[in-house]
Amino acid sequence: MASSPQTVPAALARAAERFGEREAVVDGKTRFTYAELHSRTLDFARFLSSEGLQPGDRVALCSPNTWHWVVAALGALSAGATLVPVSTRFTDPEIRDILDRCQAKAFLVADEFLGVDRLAEASRPSPPITVRIPLASRSAAWDIRGRTATIPEVHADDVCDILFTSGTTGRSKGAMSCHRQSLGVAEAWADCAELTETDRYLVLNPFFHSFGYKAGILAALLRGSTLVPQAVFDAEETLRLIESERITVLPGAPAVYRMLLDHPARAACDLSSLRLAVTGAATVPVSLVDSLYTQLGFDTVLTAYGLTEAVVATMCRADDDVETVARTCGRAASGFEVAIGEREEVLLRGPNVMLGYLDDPSATAEAIDEHGWLHTGDVGVLDEHGYLTITDRLKDMYICGGFNVYPAEVEQTLATLDGVAESAVIGVPDERLGEVGKAYVVLRAGSRLSVEDILAHCKQNLANYKLPRSVELRDALPRNPSGKVVKRILREEFR
Repeated sequence: MASSPQTVPAALARAAERFGEREAVVDGKTRFTYAELHSRTLDFARFLSSEGLQPGDRVALCSPNTWHWVVAALGALSAGATLVPVSTRFTDPEIRDILDRCQAKAFLVADEFLGVDRLAEASRPSPPITVRIPLASRSAAWDIRGRTATIPEVHADDVCDILFTSGTTGRSKGAMSCHRQSLGVAEAWADCAELTETDRYLVLNPFFHSFGYKAGILAALLRGSTLVPQAVFDAEETLRLIESERITVLPGAPAVYRMLLDHPARAACDLSSLRLAVTGAATVPVSLVDSLYTQLGFDTVLTAYGLTEAVVATMCRADDDVETVARTCGRAASGFEVAIGEREEVLLRGPNVMLGYLDDPSATAEAIDEHGWLHTGDVGVLDEHGYLTITDRLKDMYICGGFNVYPAEVEQTLATLDGVAESAVIGVPDERLGEVGKAYVVLRAGSRLSVEDILAHCKQNLANYKLPRSVELRDALPRNPSGKVVKRILREEFR
């Protein structure tokens, strides 16, 4: 077998050669083969180059999951630029902060999404090259042709992308990866997922997030799979797409699968095409994994662990049993070594650890030690087979009466109570014990659970020092743009 491509443009060219007539992207009425995707991408690369974009320039891209994002991102990378995905949920000041910090030469931005026109809202001049992405028309009529600029050569160690962290504990940082690294983690994900050219991959995870971009677009590119992007998650639309497009691969957060399971339209939908579910969180109930097999009909369910600085660090394999899938995040992938350091912190080392943080050598040195280990800030344990279980974040741990409490363990217990959709537990001050737990709980539709029911369940299943001392029922939990629960907001609300 030929060696793996080391740059994104090379991966796209190989996909066009190997899978030319297979569908690459399906977005409503717009359908591209891999040959057409390659052609459109090169058109856009020439367009950007003719506008003055130089190799190494940063291109910020703010747009939802549509075919435009795929063409724009691959076009920017083919023009030798560094891609900087920007969350569509960001406000104008947040976007301006990213544009300023990465010194963006180009800004590719949706004309309007979720009722907001980002350029119209702009408080300061845009970068030299500004391109509106025409979401108003989902047709393929995006005029990026007719330019003849030369496309530069791209190298494996050129900076491919800068992905800004979700900033759940402070100001976000820009994690830089080169082409070989971005493709390396995509290759690892595709291997563990056993992705092939026959797969049809519904991408719910935002393309601006490492999972949607690297485990989505780049993984599909390497295997010739068909991408079916969904701009905004809607359970009924997702079920319709699964049936109409014969979706085989559907990664998502646990909450996404729970909404699909609970939707009244599910029973009438043909979901027989589904092959693979991939999820990840500190809390993935065994009952949910069972339901993915028995009620949604998946053949394989996998869990994985990664972060912006490493993307795909560990992942389960197709032959792992249900308990392993639910209780662990799998074993090392993508050439990573995994170790447990002081305070049970998960450490990662390998060829696909980020190059460093953009213009922040002190933060880089704090994250990656002199031996090359990335300090993740996550707490975990490794079993005798090398399978990792994430127990919590170092910053989320609290001390109750002298004992360490990891909220994820409490959340795992809450998840076993029928009627609980999701939960978040934080430590709050207590005069006698120092800190005690407070649980924020979202109930499933139709559940009649009371606070007393929830506390009784915890008392039956947890040691006294781990018990939440209070429970607050919520309609939803605060999340960042990538979907993670932001406990910092809950702590601020409590204070």
